[in-house]
Amino acid sequence: MARKNSSFARTGFDVPPDVHIQMDVHTTNKTLLKSEALYQYILDTTVLPNEPECMRELRVLTDKHQLYVMSHLVSSQICYLSSRTCLRPCRRFMASSPDEAQLLGMLVKLTGAKNTIEVGVYTGHSLLATALALPDDGKVIAIDTKREDYDQMGRQFVEKAGVEHKVDFREGTGLDRLEELLADDGNLGRFDMAFVDADKPNYVRYHEQLLRLVRVGGIIVYDNTLWGGAVALPEDAPMTDFDRWISTAIKDLNARLAVDTRIKVCQLAVADGVTICRRVV
Repeated sequence: MARKNSSFARTGFDVPPDVHIQMDVHTTNKTLLKSEALYQYILDTTVLPNEPECMRELRVLTDKHQLYVMSHLVSSQICYLSSRTCLRPCRRFMASSPDEAQLLGMLVKLTGAKNTIEVGVYTGHSLLATALALPDDGKVIAIDTKREDYDQMGRQFVEKAGVEHKVDFREGTGLDRLEELLADDGNLGRFDMAFVDADKPNYVRYHEQLLRLVRVGGIIVYDNTLWGGAVALPEDAPMTDFDRWISTAIKDLNARLAVDTRIKVCQLAVADGVTICRRVV
């Protein structure tokens, strides 16, 4: 009988017995570039030399935690091969890569963001990047279905960096917590930026909610919008059912964003695909 994987309980998928564990889970390997040497050059030249120590420490701890998770809670939805193609290097895609974290911090600075939203926190790596970039009186509302990973790992680094006063953690589903924000008219158009790295099939619904919360001129950033390259594969390409399900949802999002006249959109091949939407209407 298939085993339920508690780390993916929210998806409702079971773990089949023919599971393959792929242990390459370091966030510093998260790239769509064909040349690992080129990616390492980018990291060594402009990313890692400028990475705050607290970000490095949390990134390393997150990588170790993900290795532990993969050793004990196997994610078959992503990793079993069983005559199929595995496109997703496991749970490392739940954490932002160092270059993506650098990009998020830069976007906060470029937009002059003061009030932000993050949907999907995990250990808090991207959350810490945002909090560090925000002004001292800035605030990020962080939303996740559970705060255990953040409390056990990321929170200590947020406190160590002296930015805990910028973080407002709200436990619960993204849809529910965003709906609560929308219930207060004072939140409409109040936020400068939002970052989404959560349940991909709900990205389209998050988009509609966030367009009401983020101001005109503000930005919404979506993670994993190239899904390991799966979005460009033929319909009959071999892949896991989970990959097919998620890549279908991502392709639907990308198609909708491309024709959405309320935004200007930019797709970047950073990490696993990052899409930046600037609200114009």
